[in-house]
Amino acid sequence: MICCAGKIESFSFAKSIGIGLIESAMNLTQLIFYEKPSEIVFVGTCGCYDDSKPLLEIFESQSAANIELSFLQQDSYTPLDNCISLENVSHETLSNIVNSSNYITTNSSLAQKLTKLGILYENMEFFSVLQVAKHYEIPALGIFCSTNHIHKESQKEFFSNHKKAMQNLEDYIRTRKNG
Repeated sequence: MICCAGKIESFSFAKSIGIGLIESAMNLTQLIFYEKPSEIVFVGTCGCYDDSKPLLEIFESQSAANIELSFLQQDSYTPLDNCISLENVSHETLSNIVNSSNYITTNSSLAQKLTKLGILYENMEFFSVLQVAKHYEIPALGIFCSTNHIHKESQKEFFSNHKKAMQNLEDYIRTRKNG
């Protein structure tokens, strides 16, 4: 089953699950009960914490984190495991970790701290997608296209690249299906 956030991130080949951690978890759970998928593929755009990474490139991931910015500033803690991976590797060798939060980062200093932790991207839904998939023991992965780097004008950069990123994702999925 291919899914996406919805609204401005909708695809004809994907089921919309909602924006953010809560909507996506609730709606994906409901879809699982009705559709009974053998695999979940989440498709969406993401921001890039690492300035050296090129924009508008496609990558796949099976690893996500839920690190809030206050955690990086040592203003909060969590008793929860805030990193999940469906890859069969140790936490030290995870690749393309995507951070998820209901808030979008605009602080480049905090983005650099996330990069030092090995977390290179952010997407609002992916952590909950992996949590739900893991709970129901369904293989899952995310396919992403980066739209912006993290800085004060991130939103403007996101909107200027969004249409091209959506087209890149659509082309990638079509090629992947036919390949």
